[in-house]
Amino acid sequence: MISLKNFWYIAASSEEVTSDSVTGVVVLGEWIALYRDQQGKAVAVLDRCLHRNARLSKGRVKNGQLVCPYHGWRYGEDGKLQAIPSEGPAQAARGARCLPNYLTLEKDGYIYLQLEKPKPEIPALPEPFDIPYLGRPGYQHIRLKHLFRAEVPNCAENFIDIPHTTYVHPKIFRYEAAPQSISAEVEAKAGAVHVRYLNETSNFGLFSLFLNRRKTIIFHQDHYYLPNVTHVEYRFGDRRHFNITSQSIPVGPKETLVYTDLTYDYGFWNYFARPIVRWVARKIIAQDVKIMSEQTEVTERYGERFISTKADLQHVWIEKFYQSVKQGQDPRTLPEKKETVVFWI
Repeated sequence: MISLKNFWYIAASSEEVTSDSVTGVVVLGEWIALYRDQQGKAVAVLDRCLHRNARLSKGRVKNGQLVCPYHGWRYGEDGKLQAIPSEGPAQAARGARCLPNYLTLEKDGYIYLQLEKPKPEIPALPEPFDIPYLGRPGYQHIRLKHLFRAEVPNCAENFIDIPHTTYVHPKIFRYEAAPQSISAEVEAKAGAVHVRYLNETSNFGLFSLFLNRRKTIIFHQDHYYLPNVTHVEYRFGDRRHFNITSQSIPVGPKETLVYTDLTYDYGFWNYFARPIVRWVARKIIAQDVKIMSEQTEVTERYGERFISTKADLQHVWIEKFYQSVKQGQDPRTLPEKKETVVFWI
């Protein structure tokens, strides 16, 4: 049986977890306390003291140990109980008592955690996603974080959905008055969905002249990777390259925390473009947060009764893959599929 808890999720950015503080986070409904031991390694334990259920994330770190804010119980590496102050200095070893703890991995300025190790019979699951072009010479990087009132698959669908951009992000992303017929190859393979757009040339909103003045066919691909990562890539000629990587972290029912990494190379314009790219990204994501919240409100009242068209093929496969994992099935074993679709934006 496979589980959503078997995958790696961002718990926090590296800078949020210091050597002298505790950070509380929620992943898949679990309360987690994050801190660093004396070697600087990130430690993740259940945010619940064994003694009287105090929130350990409200405590502190002393000499690399996690100190409960209620009665001062101290926990060491991997959550092992080290000391009970009320029993005085002459007390027996406490290593037999241990907080539930979780594997952590630090990469690309993020701390990832895994709530449950996969069972031995499950083929190896992927390590945390490599953020494309992060740190590559010539590339700028912007990192954002937003809370969505929506579930992970709905967020992932939104992030690689073209038709909504005309109506949710008018002018800033697309113009309704300049529709274009688009062909796309959609492939579902090994738990991932890949979309390659074949003839996209124009209608990029306010920045059309800057991005593709000659209206030549651009390179545009969208990807979804099980269970919660999307990557969008645009190439406008030789020196206009833009990437959006979104990692959707399931917090609780209808709540998803989304970490967005933008990596881009606009050549000479890189530094001039930075404040504009940040402003546009924040504007677009805020519009998505709003429409997704409204979608969730309607779904809660009337149920998820979607009608899909050809432009939604990748969304149908994302939903199928995600639901398969929730049911304990490994979608990587499903047959590969590939289809070409045509739609208008």
